[in-house]
Amino acid sequence: MNTAGRQEIIEAKQAAVEVLLHNAHGPYHGLPRTAGWGYPEPYTRDLMFSLLGIAVSANKELIESIRRVLETLAKNQTEHGHIPSLVHDREDRGASDTTPLFLLAIGIFRKVTGEQDFLQDAARKALVWMEYQSPSDRYLVAQQPTSDWRDEQWVTGYGLYVNTIVYSYLRLFGQHEKADRVRTEMRHFTITGGVIHRHVHEGLVVRHKPYYACWSYKIYSSERFDLLGNSLAILSGIASPTRAAEMIAWIEAECLGMRKKGELALDLPPNFFPFIKPEEPDWRLRYEEFNMPGEYHNGGIWPFIGGFYVAALVAAKKYRLAEEKLLALTEIIRAAKNRRLNFGFNEWLKAQDGQPMGQNWQTWSAALYLYAVKCVEEKRTPYFDEIRIGPT
Repeated sequence: MNTAGRQEIIEAKQAAVEVLLHNAHGPYHGLPRTAGWGYPEPYTRDLMFSLLGIAVSANKELIESIRRVLETLAKNQTEHGHIPSLVHDREDRGASDTTPLFLLAIGIFRKVTGEQDFLQDAARKALVWMEYQSPSDRYLVAQQPTSDWRDEQWVTGYGLYVNTIVYSYLRLFGQHEKADRVRTEMRHFTITGGVIHRHVHEGLVVRHKPYYACWSYKIYSSERFDLLGNSLAILSGIASPTRAAEMIAWIEAECLGMRKKGELALDLPPNFFPFIKPEEPDWRLRYEEFNMPGEYHNGGIWPFIGGFYVAALVAAKKYRLAEEKLLALTEIIRAAKNRRLNFGFNEWLKAQDGQPMGQNWQTWSAALYLYAVKCVEEKRTPYFDEIRIGPT
């Protein structure tokens, strides 16, 4: 990496910490804001993801802000162990990813602080809750549509993204046998041909493709590409080194093809592709307002997911490509609706022209940038190295 690139990254790191400190105290019980202006609420999933960047920053004020978040979530946990979607509102329920993300965050926070019994009772209740999330009473957990971070997109049944989080927290909690069984079930093929044979269970492997299906349930599945879920599959070690290398080569080739067709203007992959188009069976009328092709959950460029992709490249030992994508991410996080900002850390950008479309100074955009930088600088993936390697 040249000197100019390094200087850009130094400036961006400083800006990311500034964003996180600005957002550390919001109007809801002093809990962190989800974004600098547009989202004053403390959204659980955003703040759980932000722990990765905060942890590697070693900033004590930020680490204590996450402690407050985790402790407040524990207080607002339901009787049966479910974690709400808003940190301060125990009645805002129904998300499929908040409880597994809470467990992942507790596992990481314990590593950061050395407090091995931190929120022990809340973690125990959350683990029990997750035991009951499998309709087949096996190991993969299922979800309702629009219940994970994609609140404007249908992911039905066994979603890749949520199950990568389940696998990861099981490793952190030392539940390696259960984690192995989750990985084994994920490595089953998706069912094709419209027939379920006795003792055959659906999985998330797509025939003749190197990546994992976005979701599957019985005879149904989506073979569109989920960047967050597949990046986490590489980071966590669900994907073997061979599959990871093949997947990355496929991603880069597909992105090149999208650029040639005018579907992608930036040097980072969309969060989801191929885009769902109005004439296709997966299209839903509501997408016309919120989820047009190349936008939002239907193929927008999300900086926080770009951070995970950079980390996945490091996990796959694609160090030069990781540097290239980190520089692309550094350019993207400058984009802002408010042109007075040097760094926008915007929520998401339109794939076709790179225009920032979401809120500026998004907490998880800043945090995952810090995490991506740390991964590239040290050629390792903090906390996920342990998950990926497994028990020693």
